[in-house]
Amino acid sequence: MKHIILSAIALGGVISFSSAAAGILNEKNLSLELADKLAQRAIQSCSADHYNVAVTVVDRAGTPLVIKRMDNAGPHTVEASRMKAFTALTTKNATDAVMKSAQANAGAANLRDIPGFLLLAGGVPVKVGEQTIGAIGIGGAPGGHLDQNCALEALKGSQAELSAG
Repeated sequence: MKHIILSAIALGGVISFSSAAAGILNEKNLSLELADKLAQRAIQSCSADHYNVAVTVVDRAGTPLVIKRMDNAGPHTVEASRMKAFTALTTKNATDAVMKSAQANAGAANLRDIPGFLLLAGGVPVKVGEQTIGAIGIGGAPGGHLDQNCALEALKGSQAELSAG
């Protein structure tokens, strides 16, 4: 009898947990391994064009997973790359598009006042399908559009890993 009561209590706990599972999220995230590959590919792309940059790759929560600064990159490039990655992540858009939107729309101009935002090209979200799982930010090339090109090249080189996600 004792076993039957304990089994019923245990089963009730499983049923309660299963019905509560509707409130549990199942989200993809960027792994450290893939973040490191993205950063390295971005550095290779920028290095091929003789740009000394810093690269930051953040996960879906905006936490930096990888920060790399090339030799001779300016000290400001680390923070710029982090802020670009954060901006791309939180807006789920490339930072050049966010910058253009803020310039063209007076209502969006206050985006520049959000702590951690940097409205310069060079940040792109990392996506699996429509889900943003992280972002990459680059600072230090002689123009944000060049930073962004390196980030896009890094993503292009990682399509196989992102498609498998």
